[in-house]
Amino acid sequence: MGRRFTLSATGARAERANPAGPCAYDIHWAGERRAAIRAASLLLATLLVVDTGVGYLSFPRAALWTGLAALFFVILLPPKVFARPGLLTVRGVLVEHSVRTDFLASVHWFDGVAQRMVLRDVDGSVVEIDPTVLARNPALWRRLDADTVASLQRGTLACGATALHQLAERIDRETARTVFKVSGLH
Repeated sequence: MGRRFTLSATGARAERANPAGPCAYDIHWAGERRAAIRAASLLLATLLVVDTGVGYLSFPRAALWTGLAALFFVILLPPKVFARPGLLTVRGVLVEHSVRTDFLASVHWFDGVAQRMVLRDVDGSVVEIDPTVLARNPALWRRLDADTVASLQRGTLACGATALHQLAERIDRETARTVFKVSGLH
């Protein structure tokens, strides 16, 4: 399941041991998973139909196409993101990474074609997340924002306040744009 934080000889506090509370998660992940399943299934069906049509379908080729479709699914499947008070977890197909958001040490935002935000906590744990996941999920953003305020108050967040401020401005712009669009004022 999730990463467990235990007390260490370095003086870690008991409050960091196991966060509890309401869980916020990416509400669009299930739809993206279904889209990945559909795309992989369509690829598999197309390859099998074409192979059958030209008369080359055999068990080894069917296994090869099935493996290719499975690889395609793994590539398309986005990581599942969820947060509890003080903890942000990103779960991929094979790995799961967690970071203590109330004890963040640094936040870096890499802007470009594939935007990424990298969060590192004081224990050295690292999570990489797409900022659009936070922008599309207000509950996740509120959870992260509240915890980063705690990190700033504790003085653990040495680098990244500017990146968080830029993300907050972006989320505010997108929220205002959505409100205007829905209300017909856009």
